[in-house]
Amino acid sequence: MIVRPGAATLGAAQAEPSGPGRPPADLCRSWLLFPATRITELSEKHHVADALVLDLEDGVAEGRKTTARDAVAEFLADREAWVRINDAATAHWFDDLTAIAGLPGLQGVVLAKAESPDDVRRTAELLPPGTLIVPMIETAASLLRVDGIAAEPSTFRLAFGVGDFRSDTGIGEDPLALAYARSRLVIASAAAGIPAPIDGPSRCGVAEVAARVGHGRAMGMRAALVLDPTNLDEVHRALSPTDDEIVVARALLELPVRGDADGSYLPAVKRARRVLALAEAYGR
Repeated sequence: MIVRPGAATLGAAQAEPSGPGRPPADLCRSWLLFPATRITELSEKHHVADALVLDLEDGVAEGRKTTARDAVAEFLADREAWVRINDAATAHWFDDLTAIAGLPGLQGVVLAKAESPDDVRRTAELLPPGTLIVPMIETAASLLRVDGIAAEPSTFRLAFGVGDFRSDTGIGEDPLALAYARSRLVIASAAAGIPAPIDGPSRCGVAEVAARVGHGRAMGMRAALVLDPTNLDEVHRALSPTDDEIVVARALLELPVRGDADGSYLPAVKRARRVLALAEAYGR
């Protein structure tokens, strides 16, 4: 189980791989949501994802929640995954946490419809200390409280539940219409010192995925929820440094340090080092 011991040792928690051959949890680009009732259908194509999230929420019918929890418990006995649990306003929330708390393969919890910092705190209280929690921002109310949610010690990353957010607010799917909400998640994450947020899933064909995920990346999102495993390669490409970015970063870092460099030099060096670190983490 990956844990977040506290701010002083957060780097160690983030550096722990999310699974065999996968990048650390703070660098995971793709978060594949997979219904817990269909665990037996998991195959190699699903394990291409940087992070596998077994879904106990929207992906599971109301009458099959208990069956889904049993399947997750069996899976996490000897394999690793994240688990998306039902929101704290439902009766399923407590039952989900009771079923998964302490399982050896639990990498962390994705909390659906986190409405307030208190939802995160209450969730953390029912999990082993330091368990990573990814609260999902899915309503207007949660967006207004996103700064406090991001600042909670148990919050590891934020995720944007685009579909439910649009349903709650009436906002369209145009990227411009959702720009404010995405920016709020990005800024709240940066201010809290946590990894960049995870964008919502793109319900579209492979041809459109790269453009949509690329737009999110330009907004500061550094990961995306994924529903269709055939989109994983496109998501990874869109969220990885490009060949040109790698070439430019290497060229900058190979230049001799200038004593008379202006104020833009150090931020440029920092960005270049991050590009190369990401390229290495993603096997580029």
